Amino acid sequence: MLKKYGFFLMLVLFAALLFGCQETADDGEEKKEVSKDGDGISGEITVWAHPFTGDQKIEGPMWEEIISKYEEETGVKVNFEQIPWANRDQKVLTALAANNGPDVFYVIPDQMPQYADAGMLLELTPYLEDNDMEDFVETALVSTTWKDKVYGLPILQEAYTLMYNTDIVKAIGEDPSKLPATWDEFEEWAAKAKEKGYYATSFGGGGSMNGTLYPFLWQAGGEVLTENGEVKINDDAGVEAFEFINNMYKKEWIPKDSITAIAHDDLWDSGKMMAITGSGISVSRLLNQDTFEFVIAPPMKNKEQVTYGTTGMFVSPINTDNADAAAEFIKFMTNTESQRAFNTVTQYIPTRESAKDIFGDNEYLAQLATYTQYALPGVIHPEGRTIMPMIQAELQTMMEGKKTPKEAADAAAEAIKAKVN
Repeated sequence: MLKKYGFFLMLVLFAALLFGCQETADDGEEKKEVSKDGDGISGEITVWAHPFTGDQKIEGPMWEEIISKYEEETGVKVNFEQIPWANRDQKVLTALAANNGPDVFYVIPDQMPQYADAGMLLELTPYLEDNDMEDFVETALVSTTWKDKVYGLPILQEAYTLMYNTDIVKAIGEDPSKLPATWDEFEEWAAKAKEKGYYATSFGGGGSMNGTLYPFLWQAGGEVLTENGEVKINDDAGVEAFEFINNMYKKEWIPKDSITAIAHDDLWDSGKMMAITGSGISVSRLLNQDTFEFVIAPPMKNKEQVTYGTTGMFVSPINTDNADAAAEFIKFMTNTESQRAFNTVTQYIPTRESAKDIFGDNEYLAQLATYTQYALPGVIHPEGRTIMPMIQAELQTMMEGKKTPKEAADAAAEAIKAKVN
């Protein structure tokens, strides 16, 4: 709790310091003309990113290649620093408040709206006229935009969907080439799996809502809340999603520890589970085992065909000393050539359609890459991260049998309203 409040206190402190700096700057100098095509930029910038693989012998040269090309094309010197994932919010905010932070840094969807809403980020919209924005997967741009302004450009995506054990599919009398496409079809398979002594799928009730409730909520045609703070988690679609999960638990299609479990890899690995939700990392892991074959299903549909998939992006702080060069680096880092290089090494899915050809030799990753069009990045709202535990608590209470799905959804809505209003 202290860590959470400390983070928001830093956001407030940063906004206050930034406002003072901006007032001084606005009083003392004229605003510079925005460079929209990279012409005339100079100087140097500092770029912060995280380790995206466990092998720096491969990742390091990738960064060197991309950065050297940018430096050669622009004449701008790049000071690159790789920072750990742990405590990244605190490190970034502390550095920016002291005015010695990066000019470009990496964020994920639940960070961007917090930073943007606090006035921390450089708006990129004026720099993007020459950037072929239509080449980006539409869902990849959802998390880069806050209140109709673009603050980041996406470099990577994921798409989570069900992966089926083909031995179990055959054991229940079904065809691995005709996987469930709808909730109704999945429920038919789940019942058959239960009859044969298998779990239908996993459910990590102790993990992120992105991997549990949210995909079902979106598939039912609902959403948690709008960017304007309208809470919708307990409308008809929301209740339907709570009911679907409760039904799976009561019928024992998911394990008994699903209320608090983080994952069920052991049950999946031992051939006791028909399907598991996974992404590109899951594919790599599965290809290294020879116990059973698997197939990947498209994201399921109820009223909508949709799933979860994070988006990673690069942004620039509002107090950068070299906005033109920073914006140009973000554009360069997320162009087709750079995305091919970056995602070939990291094995994430490119956010540009023109870069997705890197998976031509890997049928599984190539298949997943076609599903990013259905992948939403989570709740894009400054309180998106903080409301998750509130929702999780109500979902768990429902699964324990202490509340009906409607009661749980209503209680979650009240908790969210108290937070965002």
